[in-house]
Amino acid sequence: MNSKEKLIKALNHEVSPVPVDFGASAVTGIHCSIVAELRDYFGLEKRPVEICDPYQMLGRIEPDLLDALGVDVVSVNSKYSLFGFPMENFKEWKTPWGQLVLVPEMFKTTQNGDDFYIYPEGDLSASPSGHLPGSGYYFDTIIRQAPIDDDHLNPLDNLEEYSGITANDLEYYRVVCTKAAKTGKGVIANFGGTALGDVALVPAPGLKNPKGIRDITEWYMSTIMRQDYVHEVFTKQVDIALENFKKIFKAVGNTPDAVFICGTDFGTQTSQFCSVDTFDTLYMPYYKKINNWIHENTTWKTFKHSCGAVEPFMSHFIEAGFDIINPVQCSATGMDPQHLKNTYGKELVFWGAGADTQKTLPFESPDSVAAEVKRRLEIFSENGGYVFNAIHNIQAHTPLKNIIAMLDTVKTFNSNRI
Repeated sequence: MNSKEKLIKALNHEVSPVPVDFGASAVTGIHCSIVAELRDYFGLEKRPVEICDPYQMLGRIEPDLLDALGVDVVSVNSKYSLFGFPMENFKEWKTPWGQLVLVPEMFKTTQNGDDFYIYPEGDLSASPSGHLPGSGYYFDTIIRQAPIDDDHLNPLDNLEEYSGITANDLEYYRVVCTKAAKTGKGVIANFGGTALGDVALVPAPGLKNPKGIRDITEWYMSTIMRQDYVHEVFTKQVDIALENFKKIFKAVGNTPDAVFICGTDFGTQTSQFCSVDTFDTLYMPYYKKINNWIHENTTWKTFKHSCGAVEPFMSHFIEAGFDIINPVQCSATGMDPQHLKNTYGKELVFWGAGADTQKTLPFESPDSVAAEVKRRLEIFSENGGYVFNAIHNIQAHTPLKNIIAMLDTVKTFNSNRI
């Protein structure tokens, strides 16, 4: 059974070896510093790690490392970064922690003391849209909110970054999907345009002069105070996205096995960002429209990311038409693994959950990591419907011995399911 077959079985809730994902999305990746350590551990060619996500400084996991890690899923992503520049023509850049990496040509920064600032579309004449502290390991978005005049708010201002897909972008997706299919691995695609109120995107770090509601706090208040405005933004955004999906599907067909739809977080560590009623009235209609079109016209499975205590939303995610939930933050309130699997496992594929990246993986012993990973595999893989990953991205300074303990545990578990 090859990697793609394993993923398809998991997505169809069939029992098989558990497919593994590291690096196939912006929420299942590995920090570039850890990618370099893993390359050294497996004795792979020593070379600078390519940055595949400048915002989070995630490292691209190249084919030799994919095989060493036992990864079963590869990605198809936009050719543009969160900061609006194309991911091409890579050059060397030295990080604040001293690592030499490869970044895109238009990855343009300035330095103030130990801190770095990055610019939308690589335009140094614009205001910076991201900040990497000298003691940090990824960029923080810089809020560039103009004064808000409620009497003259225009929803079109919050739609500036959404437009019809170009012929060049369609050709790009056709080429990269074809390349991904040839790997024999499962494919997850992120075509963009369907993230409803994702606070990583609200500040529009890829725009030189963002207008509308671009402050994260102001946006959250708007989901209560300005719901008509938000509805208008979501309505137009989804209309654009579905027109793009029609064209994308003609270009790539059913090559993707899953498609990343939205990364909007609805949970904190202990509670929720909004009520279930707000979810049902403000988000549900648009998620349904997206998922219904996909399920009526393609074989793609739809992927919803939300951190935190989202157990109260699980049945609503199902009603909205999502097939997959990630990262399954089991340490959050109400997110007991056995309860989640027993209650929602027939309808939802759980993608993640394998190791706690806040506590267990970075701070506990290899034995503790192995025990947690084994238990999560036993729970979530029962009757299929599980793709293994840690709970969100593996961060800098995570002990390599703990990562290896995680990988070895998955390998041993799968050896008994072939």
